[in-house]
Amino acid sequence: MDTHLRAGIAIYNAGGYHAAHDAWEDHWLDLESGTDDERFLHGLIQFTAAVFHARNRNWSGATGLAESGREYLAALDAEYRGVDVDAARTYLATLARDPECIERGRPPALTHHGNALVPADLDFESTGVAATILAAEHGYDEDRMARAVEYARADLDSGTTGSPFVTLVFDFVREPDSRGIITQRLGEHVQRRRHRESDVEGLFD
Repeated sequence: MDTHLRAGIAIYNAGGYHAAHDAWEDHWLDLESGTDDERFLHGLIQFTAAVFHARNRNWSGATGLAESGREYLAALDAEYRGVDVDAARTYLATLARDPECIERGRPPALTHHGNALVPADLDFESTGVAATILAAEHGYDEDRMARAVEYARADLDSGTTGSPFVTLVFDFVREPDSRGIITQRLGEHVQRRRHRESDVEGLFD
């Protein structure tokens, strides 16, 4: 869970209020209803959704999600899995009373063990999760990005130095203004790697 948790927090803190929940949703759906982990992820998902709706001036949606998010987080410790749950609950209470507060100041950052994570703080595994989520969120080829992450992981596991896949996956997550050209370059590298794999397989057919 920690890999996806960190990815979602960093995406949220970078302003990806809608995309952040995708880092947690698959894990949440697989958890038994009512467990602490299930309520924790459900509450975080509703926290980010409430912020997203408030940012888009959907006041009723924001207040409804803020109230239900508080309920899911209510019984958890002040800090759960390293996340400052108490700060999230406090902001949800404020948002439920006055959703227009979001127009007077930015929503609070989510912290993990006291750190307000941003994409540059993520290790490769969390960056790989973030890359596929952000590709889908911003209309890039999700399957191609997933393949690029797979190649990057293989290069890391084999000790390959100077892997363009590793560099470009990190750059895609950390450099939002350059994602178009980074995606293009990743696509070219993916195509070359796939052709090379096909050539090797053809030797043994």
